[in-house]
Amino acid sequence: MIEPSLLSRRGVLFWGIASLLVSLSSLKADRAEDIVILDNIATRHLGIETTIVTRQSFEETLFALGRIEPKPGGHAYISSRIAGRLKAIQAHEGEWVEKGDPVVLIESLQPGNPPPEVSLFSPIDGIVIKSLAHLGEPVTTDKPIMEIVDVRSMHAVARIPEDQLPMIQPNTPVAIKVIAHPKHHFHGTWVRFGSEVHPESSTLEVFFTIEDPERILRPSMRAEFTMSLSQRNEVMAVPREAIQGDHYQPHVFIKDFEIPDAFIKARVVTGSQNDQYVEIVRGLLPGDEVVTRGAYPLSFAGKGGVSLKEALDAAHGHEHNEDGSEITQEQKAAKAVSEATPQGQGPSPRWVWFLGCLCVMQWILLAIKWGNRTKIS
Repeated sequence: MIEPSLLSRRGVLFWGIASLLVSLSSLKADRAEDIVILDNIATRHLGIETTIVTRQSFEETLFALGRIEPKPGGHAYISSRIAGRLKAIQAHEGEWVEKGDPVVLIESLQPGNPPPEVSLFSPIDGIVIKSLAHLGEPVTTDKPIMEIVDVRSMHAVARIPEDQLPMIQPNTPVAIKVIAHPKHHFHGTWVRFGSEVHPESSTLEVFFTIEDPERILRPSMRAEFTMSLSQRNEVMAVPREAIQGDHYQPHVFIKDFEIPDAFIKARVVTGSQNDQYVEIVRGLLPGDEVVTRGAYPLSFAGKGGVSLKEALDAAHGHEHNEDGSEITQEQKAAKAVSEATPQGQGPSPRWVWFLGCLCVMQWILLAIKWGNRTKIS
């Protein structure tokens, strides 16, 4: 029979080694869980691109959507003061007319042979936006015949949430991107606030003047507004496409500095953002290489075709644990004890004392780990 003291020493040996391995592996567990290891082909297929994290000037902006509208003084309808018949259309939709140019010819209903004719002229410079009548159609005094808009200077109308209205001042710079013309850059000048908050969206219209000497804008075109609110220096920020996850748990992927084609999922705390960059409050350091293009598919790439142990063994030239951690002297010693102890014999009291010290180390390591987690959260 095996003596109870021998069983006790064996139990101490077993649980000492087990608890030490748990504590050491838990310190590396985050890396093992969050690392994505690909091969060169997968990296190329995903189109992975990275950028170096630096401190830079950061412009805080307000983004809004809206549309293009004619100015009140640059919008005109052509109508007749006499009833008759539309005999000729001298300006067609899309054509530019000058103030005073004849645009339509009306044949009056008054008696005569031939009946008297009346020409109608454009009251402004502009483009014929709509032709509202056809040749031979009856003309009445209460129905417009044509719509003309001066597109060289128009209003860009942004819808701003009412809680963000105090951020906008009359001198607030605004960049306007028209969806139909993405390669053109427009700048707006503040004109006025709207008169009423939209009840469903809780937004107020803000009017900006936008100049268009090329005459490419049209009424009702959709527009994006980027308003510059403030600018700070020495801000750590990354491109918007690098941020993955949701608003509550954002993360980025950092290129591993040891393993080729390996990327580590790093949780970050974000701050302000603009149309290009997101401020990083905590979670990155200057010099980190974050993934921009290809960051989204990395979230679904799993561990790729290479294990963390295999990648580290190849990179360092020596063996690692399955979780990627280094094989420590204690683990080597425990392995040696396991191999050297004959079956049916237990460890000596000296080994029991040594394993007791290892247990103390285990609790210290766990305290460090949970302390770091508390600081991050």
